[in-house]
Amino acid sequence: MFSRFTKLVSALGVVLILASACGGGAPTPPDVQTQPPRERTATPVPASDEEAIRQLINAECEAVVQQDVDRLQGMWTSTGVVMDANHTKDNPGDDVTWKNWEALRDRYVNIIFPSNPTFCEHPNIQVTINGDTATATSAVNIGVTKCDNCNAWVFAKDANGWKITSLTYNLNQQ
Repeated sequence: MFSRFTKLVSALGVVLILASACGGGAPTPPDVQTQPPRERTATPVPASDEEAIRQLINAECEAVVQQDVDRLQGMWTSTGVVMDANHTKDNPGDDVTWKNWEALRDRYVNIIFPSNPTFCEHPNIQVTINGDTATATSAVNIGVTKCDNCNAWVFAKDANGWKITSLTYNLNQQ
């Protein structure tokens, strides 16, 4: 009987030792391989002023989709102006206007971003450059809205490059 008891105690001891070794400590973390830092594609350096303006117009569209108000601020002059022509370009009396960056920011944050556009592009951009100023016209496809010949842009160039000084949209008749 003593030998059965000794065997039982020995077996129980082995079980306890194994149980404490398996469940008593923190789990071993999985073997995690560190990923190299992701390389970002640099913004292409424009070959010309016209290309820089086209990039700026397209970047504005991208920043709207990404709801990146800080990026948008970097694209505008502090005295920038946005006008909604309300589809009556010959009747300035019904225009809605936002002047200076604070008003433009409110427009982006409170009017544009809540519509949550997932797509934006400006096809058919026509650029005219006159020294350190430029104008452009474009169509816009944003969300489900498609508008031909409805945007008029004005730009100014300084030591840091081109900035948007004004945008008039909804110039097309409905």
